Amino acid sequence: MAWFKRKTQGILTSRDEQIDVPEGQWEKCPECSHILHRRELAEHARVCPKCGHHFPMTSLDYFRLIFDEGRFTLHDQHLTSADPLEFVDRKPYTVRLEEARRQTGLNEAAQRATGTVGGHRISAAALDFRFIGGSMGSVVGEIVARAIKTAYTERIPLLIISQSGGARMMEGILSLMQMAKTAALLTRLDEARLPYISLMTNPTTGGVTASFAMLGDINLAEPGALIGFAGPRVIRQAVGQDLPPGFQSAEFLREHGFLDDIVDRRQLRRYLIHLLDLLLESGAPLPETPSAS
Repeated sequence: MAWFKRKTQGILTSRDEQIDVPEGQWEKCPECSHILHRRELAEHARVCPKCGHHFPMTSLDYFRLIFDEGRFTLHDQHLTSADPLEFVDRKPYTVRLEEARRQTGLNEAAQRATGTVGGHRISAAALDFRFIGGSMGSVVGEIVARAIKTAYTERIPLLIISQSGGARMMEGILSLMQMAKTAALLTRLDEARLPYISLMTNPTTGGVTASFAMLGDINLAEPGALIGFAGPRVIRQAVGQDLPPGFQSAEFLREHGFLDDIVDRRQLRRYLIHLLDLLLESGAPLPETPSAS
């Protein structure tokens, strides 16, 4: 039996005097467990200031980070996916599309923009993992293709930021065709001697890795990014042996020559400016497109 009995109510605080912490204002770093306020995280380009872990970032936030003064022009916002196969798994594809649009505020998993980086005009495309895993369907392939065409026609460098689970299964062969489509257009860019910088973020997998993501003149990645085609289990079964430690990490791929460099996101804009200065020889005009024979 308790040795005391409360006869009056305890500490009372009026609702107006209570201090509530809004939900979603804090994030815990999955690497070091450091608790970060969203404002602090945004100031560090969504990189943990304690351990350097790179949190996911949206396509539009990448554009705001790299373009001069965060200013850019978006293109092809009207493009939306159809459902030619009338695909249904646990739910209809049309329902998945509508849910993704409502949750992200985007029409598709890829965004395209033009603007200047360090005074250099570039054509850029960025994938967004929030929209059905950043998967590449017909519209994503078309947006990436248009970014390549803009670079080609305007004689400017191309930057593609990849963040994807691969080809979009709901569109079947139409999705797989985007691999050939984007790769073929990149050959025109190569023939025109126009630079293409590919940045792979976490994760970059499947058909995106097997097409435009790995075809850059300069292939970059963020620290710790997962980059690969098939999953480790599938590869282990195919080769019949255990995989080395760190397999499919950005660090492993750089060590084995698949990447040119790993760039901390906080240094990305400065790195790109320096890279463009070198590639364009501090403003020297790019060579003329070779005439068709």
